[in-house]
Formats: sequence, C-alpha cells, structure tokens
Amino acid sequence: MKDKTIIKGRGAQMNVQNKFLEHSEEVRDDYLEYCRLEGEEADPNKTTYIEVTSKSIVNKVNSPDVGMSYSMNPYQGCEHGCIYCYARNSHEYWGYSAGLDFERKILIKKDAPELLEKKLQSKSWKAQTIVLSGNTDCYQPAEQRYEITRRCLEVFLKYKHPVGIITKNALILRDLDILKKLAKDNLVSVSISITSLSETTRRALEPRTATIKRRFKTVRELTDNGIPVNVMMAPVIPGVNSHEILPLAKVAAENGALSLGFIVVRLNGAIGQIFTDWIRKTMPDKADKVLHQIEACHGGALNDSEFGTRMKGKGKIAEQLHSMMRIAKQKYFSDKEFPNTNHTLYEAQKQLLKQPKNGQMRLF
Repeated sequence: MKDKTIIKGRGAQMNVQNKFLEHSEEVRDDYLEYCRLEGEEADPNKTTYIEVTSKSIVNKVNSPDVGMSYSMNPYQGCEHGCIYCYARNSHEYWGYSAGLDFERKILIKKDAPELLEKKLQSKSWKAQTIVLSGNTDCYQPAEQRYEITRRCLEVFLKYKHPVGIITKNALILRDLDILKKLAKDNLVSVSISITSLSETTRRALEPRTATIKRRFKTVRELTDNGIPVNVMMAPVIPGVNSHEILPLAKVAAENGALSLGFIVVRLNGAIGQIFTDWIRKTMPDKADKVLHQIEACHGGALNDSEFGTRMKGKGKIAEQLHSMMRIAKQKYFSDKEFPNTNHTLYEAQKQLLKQPKNGQMRLF
C-alpha cells in the first residue's frame, strides 16, 4: 500500500544530508506536535526563487560520454522534481540538499543572456553547439516568469550561433517564433524527454512536468515548423518503464521525431538514497524488484561512475534493453535522418568574426 504521508507534487520525499556541510537538520516530533496544536504547517511545501549573480554561464563539458561539448543552465535546481535526476547532486555545491531543496529552492541566473553574449564576443571563442539544459531544464516553471531562456535564444539568433535544447516542458512552443528563425539556418535542434506513455507513471516519476499528451503534441508542432526533434527516453528504469520502449518509439516516430535515444538509469551520489526512499513509499510492492534490477545493470550497485558504461549499463538486463532499443530504431526510425551541423559550425564561426567589436577591440 502506498505511504499516506507522501508529499504531493514533489518527487523527492526527503532532504538528505549535504555531504559538504558539517551540520544537519531534522524535524523532531515535538516540533510537529507544536505545529499541530498551533494550527500551523510544519512544511508549507512552497517553491522559492533565489536570484543569484554568476561569473560565467557557458560550461565546458569534459565527460567523454555525454554527447555535448558545452552547456549552459539559466536555472539551478528544477521544480519538475524528477526523482531520478542526476543533476540533484549539483545542488549540494550551493549549500542545499539534493532532495526536496533541489525542487523547492530554485536559483535564478538573471544575467545569463548578458554572460552568454560576452562569451560569444570573446576573441578566443570558437563556434561550438551550446546545449541549453545540460543540467537542469531551461523551460521549467520559473521560465514562465523570468523568460531567461527566451532572451538567451535571442542572443543565439543575433550571432547566428548553433544551440541545442533539452526539455520536457511544452513551454518551448512559446518561443516558436525564434526557433523557426534559427531552424532556417540549421542552427537549432531539440531533444524532448519522454519517459513513459502512462500518465500514472509520469506523475510518479516527474510530478511537475508537462503531460505525455502535451509533450508528443510539442514534438509534432516543432517538427511541422521545420525544427529537428530527437526524443530521449531518459532514463529507462527496469521494472518501471522498460516495457514501453517499442510502443513509445512508435508514437515518437508517428509524431515526427527524427531520432530516438535512451540511457539506463543510474542513481549517483545522494540520488540512490532519495530514489530508494521514494520508491519504497510510492511503489512498495515492486520496490525491491526495481532496485535489484537497477543493481543488476551496474555490477551490483545502484550507480556506476565509469565513463562509457555508467549510462549504458552492463549485464543481461542492460543487454535486453539495448536489444529492444535497436529493434525500435530499425522498425520506426530506419528511414529518418537527423541533420548534420558541421557546415553550420563553419558558417557560425564566420558570423562571429563579422560581429562589430566593442571598446578597444575596434583597434585590432
């Protein structure tokens, strides 16, 4: 039976100890009793937006198996609350927990567009695709209020610079006007993350994301407007959504996606504890089975940090997942091709060199 104390609208059901902090917090029973007697909420479960100032916004990605060279994240933390999110651990660097804090304390980098433009104007910058949302979703709910992602896209358009976008939010359609202009010069591609065809599964795994129906509608609308779309089934969790690879691939192809990708779930750092607590509360009947199958994909642990295998998994279960994905691609995507961006990078570099220089740079 599902735990009745589940915090609605959130993925994580706890705050874990930040490994960088000496002190920890706990909610004591006497405090809870005091709140009950006073008619107060012990935990209001509200999202807080915290504006921060950053020194830089474009990050070099050194991991050889991620598939991107540079990324940028207008927001730190993510209100979507995906329980499996690898980015949760990064919240600890800011002094917060990877658990509930990650989805309730959202850091807003309001100067991101200015920092991006400064980077593109740098004499040393060589055009490379910069991916929005390499860590946290650039179209999470905060974007509706702050519009930082839209302003960044305007910078990319101004400099004719290639950009990739990863999201699971239909809010991206708000910026269709800019995306269409970028697409004319092959400057943009979008990956829409879709983990399940089941709304029940979606609500459990990703409580504050767009519905599955809206995400496929987003794939369709982007495709119809000439914007290349990849669907990412990320992550595949054995025993939770692993049986959906073929049917999800079919629907993705029918809605115009040009390619399909996936990763095997890995519960790195504090996420292992957060996920274990969550699944025992939300899916107690299958918790042990799911956890054991995840361990079977990572040599007996919930996580594998080895480059090359950490997101692919190994062992019989992982092999079955990869075989199923190969079949799905052959069946539904064999006649599709994602656009090549090599020529785009060359043209983008020429555009950067044409940009007027500011200040003393005009002397050179």
